[in-house]
Amino acid sequence: MLSFQQPAFYQSSKCFVTHGVMGHVDPKQPPSKGKPWTALAGQDFVCTVDLIVPQEVFGIVQETLWKNEAIPEYKRVVMSLHDILTGDFFSNYIKQGNILMISEGRRGIDNVFALKNGHLTMFLDKEAYERAGLVGKPHGVKGKRGLKPRWIVEVDLNSSSMIKGKKGYDRLVYASKNAFGAPMTWLFCNGTPIVPDPDPLAVFSPTSCTSSPSITQDVDALVPILIPPTSTSEQISRDELEDFSSEVYEWLSLVRLHSPRILKSDKIDPYLSLYRVPGGSQPGRLCKIGWRGFFSPSWTRQTMIDLIIALPSKTWFSFSTTTFSKGLAGDNTECTFLRPPNSSGEYLLWEIKSHE
Repeated sequence: MLSFQQPAFYQSSKCFVTHGVMGHVDPKQPPSKGKPWTALAGQDFVCTVDLIVPQEVFGIVQETLWKNEAIPEYKRVVMSLHDILTGDFFSNYIKQGNILMISEGRRGIDNVFALKNGHLTMFLDKEAYERAGLVGKPHGVKGKRGLKPRWIVEVDLNSSSMIKGKKGYDRLVYASKNAFGAPMTWLFCNGTPIVPDPDPLAVFSPTSCTSSPSITQDVDALVPILIPPTSTSEQISRDELEDFSSEVYEWLSLVRLHSPRILKSDKIDPYLSLYRVPGGSQPGRLCKIGWRGFFSPSWTRQTMIDLIIALPSKTWFSFSTTTFSKGLAGDNTECTFLRPPNSSGEYLLWEIKSHE
């Protein structure tokens, strides 16, 4: 793994790139250990998924993804934190289920609540933290002037102590009722196909949302060399891999942004843009498929497994996932996976780690 980071007074986001080889992918036993699977599972609330493939395999991708129901659903609902921590919703969805929820607001500015795998995280300002009376820790960069101090409280709701009558649970319920009693808008995603009957969420009249993919076909682009360099010298190989991965990641990012700089017909004045597709590029037609919404890491992992199995091994493709916000320092906010052409399990993986 390589880390691309320049020393600076203010901490910047970090980009890590991994060049490795995957083992055989068995659809009956989906992989969960090792990269790239742990990187995908390490994300929390995915909002953007982008797939880039050569145009000639679009038919295979379409048949594979649509057959496997690649149109995920999520819900928008208005609830209070107290509603989540009590009643049938708490018993069925948190104690027995596997849901993702995130409240409205901006981390670092507003009071924001997040729930993943039964783990509740509260990002609070000083006033709300003191009013709640819960145990937490400071959140954010120390010594940052001009910003109000903020706190983070983390609670494992799956713990055996999180039941009615226990001091920790009763204190949390009391805080949710008296300090955070106002209803707020949440995004809700069920990580499993199992829905309780009757559904405790139905009482709050949720709005169902679907993430239909946007498709851009026949992009007449210049495609750089996507095969990683090889060398007998470790240091030369490291330097070459750093240059190669930087150039390829930049090109993939421009494709995701629909930038005209990667087009074969691009004639931009160098005074306006100095970017050029890396040397050795060849004309090629691309297809980009994108999803926008609220996704679970399990859905993104399964989608990538379906692609690896369905696409011929000689075909390259890129699969990128991006989370809503930076969250905690070190959180994996973006993953970009590339399977080079004519490879047998070889891959490149870029991970963008957030900063505070």
